[in-house]
Amino acid sequence: MTPGIQTLIQPPRCSPTATARARVVIHGMVQGVGFRPFIFRLATELGLTGGVSNTAQGVVLELEGHRARLETLLLRLARERPPHSSIQSLETTWLDPVGHAEFGIWPSDDAGETTALVLPDIATCAECVRDLFEPGNRRMGYPFTNCTHCGPRFSIINALPYDRKNTSMAGFEMCPDCRAEYDDPANRRFHAQPNACPTCGPHVELWDRAGHGLRTRREALLEAVRAIREGAIVAVKGLGGFHLVALARDEQTVERLRAAKHRDEKPFAVMFPSVENAAVACEVSPLEERLLTSSEAPIVLLRRRPGGADVCAGVAPGNPLIGALLPYTPLHHLLLAGLSEPVVATSGNLADEPICTDEHEALTRLGAIADMFLTHNRPIVRHVDDSVVRVVAGRELVLRRARGYAPLPLTVRETLPAVAGVGAQLKNTVALARGRQVFLSQHVGDLETAPALAAHVKVVADLGRLLGAEPEVFAADRHHDYAATLRALRSGKPVVCVQHHYAHVLACMAENDLSAPVLGVSWDGTGLGMDQTIWGGEFLRITSRKFERVGHLRTFRLPGGDRAIQEPRRSALGLLAALHGDRAYTMTDLATLRAFAPSELPALRRMIATGINSPLTSSAGRLFDAVASLTGLRQRSRFEGQAAMDLEFALERDESEDVYPMPLRRLIKERAASNDNPRQPCPIHADCEAYKPSLARLILDWGPLIEKLVEDLRAGIPVWELSARFHNTLADGITAVAKCVRERRVVLTGGCFQNRYLLERTVECLRSEGFIPYWHQRVPPNDGGIAIGQVLAAIRQSFPPRPPCA
Repeated sequence: MTPGIQTLIQPPRCSPTATARARVVIHGMVQGVGFRPFIFRLATELGLTGGVSNTAQGVVLELEGHRARLETLLLRLARERPPHSSIQSLETTWLDPVGHAEFGIWPSDDAGETTALVLPDIATCAECVRDLFEPGNRRMGYPFTNCTHCGPRFSIINALPYDRKNTSMAGFEMCPDCRAEYDDPANRRFHAQPNACPTCGPHVELWDRAGHGLRTRREALLEAVRAIREGAIVAVKGLGGFHLVALARDEQTVERLRAAKHRDEKPFAVMFPSVENAAVACEVSPLEERLLTSSEAPIVLLRRRPGGADVCAGVAPGNPLIGALLPYTPLHHLLLAGLSEPVVATSGNLADEPICTDEHEALTRLGAIADMFLTHNRPIVRHVDDSVVRVVAGRELVLRRARGYAPLPLTVRETLPAVAGVGAQLKNTVALARGRQVFLSQHVGDLETAPALAAHVKVVADLGRLLGAEPEVFAADRHHDYAATLRALRSGKPVVCVQHHYAHVLACMAENDLSAPVLGVSWDGTGLGMDQTIWGGEFLRITSRKFERVGHLRTFRLPGGDRAIQEPRRSALGLLAALHGDRAYTMTDLATLRAFAPSELPALRRMIATGINSPLTSSAGRLFDAVASLTGLRQRSRFEGQAAMDLEFALERDESEDVYPMPLRRLIKERAASNDNPRQPCPIHADCEAYKPSLARLILDWGPLIEKLVEDLRAGIPVWELSARFHNTLADGITAVAKCVRERRVVLTGGCFQNRYLLERTVECLRSEGFIPYWHQRVPPNDGGIAIGQVLAAIRQSFPPRPPCA
């Protein structure tokens, strides 16, 4: 039997040829994956009678026949299940025979508590792609072709069980041919809920900016292809929302798209017609190829080949990586086959807004960007962006979790109460606990606009409704200005406030099925600490119920607060002032000082000296920003993390083993009051009770590192070498802290560990010293995974929590 499946397969003692009856309840990923057709074929092959049905809990089988054949079915069921399915539990009850005459697929039962799992959307399978392009096939050129092995799931489902009536296909009645396929056990479309064809299913239309229809069906596709070829930007309604599509080689059109979308320098995704086409423009490893062609079909970050003419520089300015994906719906396959070259396929939205899902809304929100709209009449129930993945340390690292991955859960060791984690301010996602599972929603995005916050509120409500689990408690970030936190406070339900970096570590522990104790290394840009300073370069020891801040990077001031996130030069100025005091403002040979007008410096100097609007931070992300500024790579960032990316991308080669000095100092309690205020309760709502103030902390001091880096910079050492030494030093510093803390298992989490070189170098250093490092795989290391940690933090402490303050 498959490990983890609980089953009772021993009936009362009787002859193997005696007739018996078994009722089997299967929980797991068993709806929308062809599970009932699979059971039908298996049962009829074995000559069994009875039936199979979907329920709100999973799949229920009623089987009758010879005892030996029933046992054979139970054993084969786990081994031969459909490829996209998973079985979490299989419970068998033996009953007296009732004389079933035949085996059938019975009507679904939606009664009772919902416990079934919702499957993510699945990329078009090879058989359906063949149907698309096969002459004489009745689905040739049909953009909504699917079967039980592929097609929409999460983006079209309204409720469980997964039946057509509960999806956005409910309004399309199957024609006789489609009904015959649906009813035929030998057909791969047997009980495929979105089954459709050109006669009875959805169709595409091409609209102008005013919403007037220009073409329909095949002519709409052909006209859209022609328009894209001629330099048009076409908004294409896809699986979970609109894409803005334009030729990837057309620099002028790409720049027009960038300006209209208000996206200055952030890279665009590129959809290639095939793996072979992608390999012309990018280096594609076997693992990257597998990810590109997988059923999840994410955007995969690939290293660009020099001189790739089919992808212009404006797609990813100054970036050696291309976010590549392949067609994953029939509509995309048809478009790319018509174009025969790569296209930009970026989310259909403005900066900091959620992706558009409705064609009429798209006319308003995207009318100033798109020249035409290729839309269709199948409603999208919920927005689902493309997922983003990078291969790091020989395995996949999900950076944005959405289509293909959401809303699959993590399974934990104990049964959980209904707690919802509302996520962070940036890269927001939502998590919900149900039973022994924590479900993570699709990517929502940065909650910087009213539409984004409205999308967040919708996702919170939608996830609870779809899973049938109304949250009893909300878990939120400790930062009281975060929109998700404020929204949770207004819910009227208890709110547990969770420290940001503690949540990061718990999320990574859950993904790797780790129990305490561990050392968590949580490095990112910004998170409110328990002392009201800005944390971000943290070493946290996690125990069974609490966490202790055992160390962190040396602190410095951020003049202007949040403005320093957009201006790496400010982080660098704070760093230099912490090292050199007033002398820092005379170091005009450095790129950082040259980036300021003389009139700007007096006010910044006062901020740093007085601490007004200049908070202390231990942030690793801001340290990366500061080094990017000092080396002249970046003084102003156009999107979050850009300066740190520049520093990583400056690593033209990785053969450097040099490091800078980075001593480890010990901060005892008596000194802590002057450098790091004692813990202060959150002034707004119930605080996380898990924090254990440390009597002594380790301080990883970047001061000598920066002094030597500046010396090398003045000596003309190339930037790639400076970057390599900086990264190497950080990895060595993490290992030095681990050796002092003496926890063998070390968890690496936070946005800084999206950096491939830093993560791989740190893993190598830790392993060389006998530590066991763990990092993320399918849960993002950035704030996109933090909601899972919030849920687990709330459950780890006393339950129920204190109610929020008024």
